[in-house]
Amino acid sequence: MTLDLARDLPAALTDRTTAWRLIADLAAFWGAPLRPGDGRTDAELDAAEARLGLRLPAALREAHRLIGNRPDLTSNHDTLLPPEELYTDQGCLVYRVENQSCAYWGIPLAALGQDDPPTVVWPDAADPEPTPWTARFSVECLAVVLTEPLLDEDAHVDAGEVDPADLADWTELPPLYEPGVDTRLFARPDALLAIQGGFWTAVRAVSEEVLEELCEALPVSWNNY
Repeated sequence: MTLDLARDLPAALTDRTTAWRLIADLAAFWGAPLRPGDGRTDAELDAAEARLGLRLPAALREAHRLIGNRPDLTSNHDTLLPPEELYTDQGCLVYRVENQSCAYWGIPLAALGQDDPPTVVWPDAADPEPTPWTARFSVECLAVVLTEPLLDEDAHVDAGEVDPADLADWTELPPLYEPGVDTRLFARPDALLAIQGGFWTAVRAVSEEVLEELCEALPVSWNNY
C-alpha cells in the first residue's frame, strides 16, 4: 500500500481517532496489518485499574485494545508495558521503559482524568526530573509506531549516521515531540527514517532492494543489520 505521512500525520496529531487509523495504516504499510487479537482485552485493562487503584485514560485503553499484543510495532528497542506491568513512580503512571532501564515514560497522575493526557520522560537517576515528552498519549503512540519498527532486526532496516542536509529526496514530517526532544522523522513513499541526537539514524524500507538503493545513495557508514 501507499502511505502519505506528510499529508495524514498533522490531523492524527490532534485527533486520537485519526491517530488510531494512521497506526493501522502504518502496520499495513510494513506488510503486517492489524488483526483481531492484536490488542489487549477490556478485562485485562479493568484488572490493571483494580490493581493500581486508578482509572486508565481513555487513550491508553484504546491503544492497548488496538496494539497491545504487537511488540513488532511497539517494543523492538524500548518496551511498551502490558497492562499487568503498569506501575506508578515519580508521580506518574509508567507505561514504557527504555531497554536497559535507563529512562522511563509516564503520564502524570494529575493528568489521568484527561481522555488523552500529556506524557513525560525521566532518566534513571537519583533525583529524576520528569520533562515533557508529547502533548498527548495518542501522539506518543504514533511516535512509538513510527520509530520502533525501524529497529526490528527481522525487517529491512539499517542504522548509521546521516547528515539531515543529505536528505533532499525525503520529506521531513511534522514534529511529534515537545520542544527539547531531539528526534526528527523523514519519509519517502517506500521508506521511513528517524534521526536522533542530530545524526544517529535508523531506517526501514519496504524491501531489501529499496534498502540497498537508499543506503547506497546516502554517504553513510551503515551498521548493516
